[in-house]
Parts: sequence; C-alpha cells; structure tokens
Amino acid sequence: MKTISVPAKEQLNAASQSILEAVQSKMGKIPNLYATIGYSSAALKAMLDTESALSQDSSYTAKEREAINLIVSQVNNCDYCLAAHTMLAKLKGFSEEETIKIRKGEYSDSKLNAVIQLAKSIADNKGTAKEDDLKNFFEAGYDEKALIELTALIALRSFTNYVFANTRIPVDFTAAAAI
Repeated sequence: MKTISVPAKEQLNAASQSILEAVQSKMGKIPNLYATIGYSSAALKAMLDTESALSQDSSYTAKEREAINLIVSQVNNCDYCLAAHTMLAKLKGFSEEETIKIRKGEYSDSKLNAVIQLAKSIADNKGTAKEDDLKNFFEAGYDEKALIELTALIALRSFTNYVFANTRIPVDFTAAAAI
C-alpha cells in the first residue's frame, strides 16, 4: 500500500497554505490531519467552513459537539480523532472519566445521552438510526433542526475519521485511553 505522508505546508498549494496559516494562528500548530487534508484545499476549506457553520446558531453547545465527536470517532475506531477530541472535550469541561463514558455510550445526563445514543445509532447503521433512538431523541426535547445538525456533525466527523483510516498519518495528540 502507498504510504501517505504528512506534507510540509510548503508542499501544498497557496490556498491550503493560507488556510493552514490561519489554523496555526488560531491553534498554535497545524495538526497532522489538517495538513494531510490540505492536499486538497477544497476539502480543507469545506471541512473548516462546515465546522464553523455548525458552531454558529447551533442546537448544540461546544461541549455537546465534543461528545458527538467522541462517540462518532469511537464507532469509526479513529485513534487520531479520539486523541484530538478527548483533549478538546477536557478543555470544554468533561473529565477523563466522562470522555470514556461518552465513548462507551453510557453518559449519565439523560438529555445528552439521547444525543450520544442517536449519533452512535446513525454512525453504526450507515445513516439509518434505530427508531427507538430517534424517539428518545425527540422525547428528550430535541427538534428537527437538531436532527439535521446532528447528521451534519456525524458526516463531518466521519470525513476526518475516514481520512485517518486511509492515510494512517502519525497522531500528534496524546492518545486517548483504551476502552
């Protein structure tokens, strides 16, 4: 199999370089996954624009979005995204123990757990959620807007999960605990 390497910023086109400079300014570094996605400036821009759009006027808080990122990355067995989103989830206020419970689909808050279970169901079943998980989601107080945004968040995270699965680039975050 061809080995995919993490490109140096200078190896990428001007559009990707510009985007990655903004990422570095905001994050203090260029994550290996972002640099690798930068092989396609269109894909990098689309990913970051989608992430930004889904954080504005969102049905979910930043903390809740990290819970969604964790469960989807767990379903997809993405070591890279589990490492990155465990770190981000902790920065948003989750404890290490809570990140593990989320990844196991055993979170104690019933409302957030309804989101986690539905995200897991959608990711596990290639987009088609179990009826009970949808029912619990709506009974927990979520609406159609929240369902559509959840589906978009799952698609976004699956994209990064799939990039890692097909490149196996080095993880440049502390590994998430095994469960």
